[in-house]
Amino acid sequence: MFKASARFAALLALILSVAVNHVFAAGPSADETRIDVGGYRMNSLYLKARRPDLPPIVFIHGASANLHDSVFSFRDLLEGRADLLFIDRPGHGRSDRGDQENAFPDGQADAIADVMTKRGIKRAIIVSHSFGGAVAASFALRHPDRVLGLVFLSPAVYPWPGGIAWYYDAAKVPVTGALFSAIVVPPVGLAMIDSATRSVFAPNPRPPGYIREARALQALGPKAFRDNAIDVANLLEWTKRNSPRYGRIRAPTVIISGDTDSVVSPDIHARHLARAIRGARLLMIRNMGHKSDYVARDVAVAAIESVAGRPRDLKRAAARLEAAIANDHEK
Repeated sequence: MFKASARFAALLALILSVAVNHVFAAGPSADETRIDVGGYRMNSLYLKARRPDLPPIVFIHGASANLHDSVFSFRDLLEGRADLLFIDRPGHGRSDRGDQENAFPDGQADAIADVMTKRGIKRAIIVSHSFGGAVAASFALRHPDRVLGLVFLSPAVYPWPGGIAWYYDAAKVPVTGALFSAIVVPPVGLAMIDSATRSVFAPNPRPPGYIREARALQALGPKAFRDNAIDVANLLEWTKRNSPRYGRIRAPTVIISGDTDSVVSPDIHARHLARAIRGARLLMIRNMGHKSDYVARDVAVAAIESVAGRPRDLKRAAARLEAAIANDHEK
């Protein structure tokens, strides 16, 4: 009786997941391509520059996101200046999950290296946000010869106190986690998406059109939500094992974080990482929250230029941003 009930619950979870995933799925943009990387497909958007003045740049998005989060922030600033590769991490956006290793930063880093190979990119500057920072750190450790520089934006790269949120715990378990992700998450997520996205940007304003342009609703699909929950759970264990190795990273590195980030503690993560990587530069922006990939995008571009070997006054770029933020707060 128990086995029959479990099988029925699993079947129901599968049916509901397929149905709800279809509702939250978004069609690809004209530039997106799914590429086979060894038994599963990775989705990416590759924008080649005719006359680049910067080396190739690869963007790794954070948790509860997809490649359009990075496209929203950086495409208009960098298109034409470099070959740009925006990638959906395994299990996110339109990328398949692949094997079990892809539920960890190491597997995701290797998948990104495979996409780069398929796209003809030998070496690149790696730009990452939040959870993507762990994938970028893994990439730098596993594929150091392919890294020209690193720009970490509000990285999540060290163990943190308190574990993971209850809804991630609920979503990651077998069978009931699939049911939770299919039945509970979509309606609750829709009701909370406005406040949730505003809180991620806080205390800075969320830009107009963000939910639509970043395709934020994709994160509410049952499969995407559950894969994300598993990612976050695995990240905690991965950082415990691998954060002591960050001192081996030798690539030019800039770390940008906000001192009011309530999502990823800058003291636990950004400051610690800056001490671990020899020669790393840390820019701690006053009154900036977690979405440094958008709020500090001009500073991030200056950081990209800096790790590419261009002389850039990063402190001045950070000071300009802080002045702009203060001016916004006074209005």
